[in-house]
Amino acid sequence: MKITFARSAVAVSLLVAATQTHADSLAQRKALTLEGAEKVMASAMAEARRLNAPGGAIAIVDEGGYAVLTARLDNTFPAAATISLGKARTSALFRKPTKFFEDIVNKGRTTMVALPDSLFTPLQGGVPLVIDGETVGAIGMSGAASAAQDEEIAMVAARALAGEGK
Repeated sequence: MKITFARSAVAVSLLVAATQTHADSLAQRKALTLEGAEKVMASAMAEARRLNAPGGAIAIVDEGGYAVLTARLDNTFPAAATISLGKARTSALFRKPTKFFEDIVNKGRTTMVALPDSLFTPLQGGVPLVIDGETVGAIGMSGAASAAQDEEIAMVAARALAGEGK
């Protein structure tokens, strides 16, 4: 009986150690939830209204660039929806605002536009969504009064998720 108990105790100890080692090797990551995406969307729509934007399409994606939530405000040109998704995807995958890429293309690094459309939309208006220093997704805005207004709306919405307000 003592031998069986001792073997069981050793087996349990090994199992606990293996489980702990496995758990320690897994990264704890933050993730964008639908509720978080809805908060970002509401903030973007409110800012677009506040600025009297003539329209706008808003796309919110997760860290992998996959759509979580999209909307197209009334009277916005149809292609804006696709453009906003491209901006959001670019910002999420590269973990940078898309203005960075528009600027480097405008400064002469035109080879950047050789990247596929599904991966890269170098137009101002895409902003990463960051929580506690970790990128969890991005927002893309297209169809406001200007590229600068697209970015302004996206930045306000991104700050809403991070809890910074305006």
